[in-house]
Amino acid sequence: MKLTTITNVSVDGVMQGPGLADEDRRGGFERGGWALPLVDEETMTHLGGVYGRADAFLFGRRTYEIFAASWGAMADPEDNPVAGPLHARPKYVVSKTLTDPGWAHTTVLAGDPAAAVRELKERMPGELQVHGSGQLVRWLAAEGLIDEMILLTYPVIVGQGTRLFPADGPDGALKLVDSWATPGGVTFQVHRPSGRPRYATEVPPRTS
Repeated sequence: MKLTTITNVSVDGVMQGPGLADEDRRGGFERGGWALPLVDEETMTHLGGVYGRADAFLFGRRTYEIFAASWGAMADPEDNPVAGPLHARPKYVVSKTLTDPGWAHTTVLAGDPAAAVRELKERMPGELQVHGSGQLVRWLAAEGLIDEMILLTYPVIVGQGTRLFPADGPDGALKLVDSWATPGGVTFQVHRPSGRPRYATEVPPRTS
């Protein structure tokens, strides 16, 4: 099974609270809702296509609860290109504390997350998608479990909040395999991990 992460980020790398002002105020974050005003019709069309091709979804607990309270609470989810797949297809949550998920077709992965995710990738066909779930994405990247990474970069500098990747962490090279931009300036970038980065080892000669 192919594991794909899909992340909304600002130009300065913030991924915290893109949707609504109060969805994630951890750490005193006060600038939530920075992505939603920039979502145009083309962005939603592309996102609908991404969600539509998923065979299953993988979440961290916080993102799962945010999605369950919004997309999962829609009256007619099958009529929505995002809510429809989320409601109908299997959902897996990496959590040691969630015991009674209310959203249909949800399985809690409470044991060894590395073993559980690897088992899913080996057992199931198709595509397993991770939306949001920053802590989970960072862990998956460190474990080498990500096959493809989609970044939606919004033309805004948030200036505070949790970044997708920390200031100090493992490195990794990426291969850009596709990219496009919407009329509103949201850029989609599709990357695949490609080992370790190359670093310059010599100082280039000076030119007079």
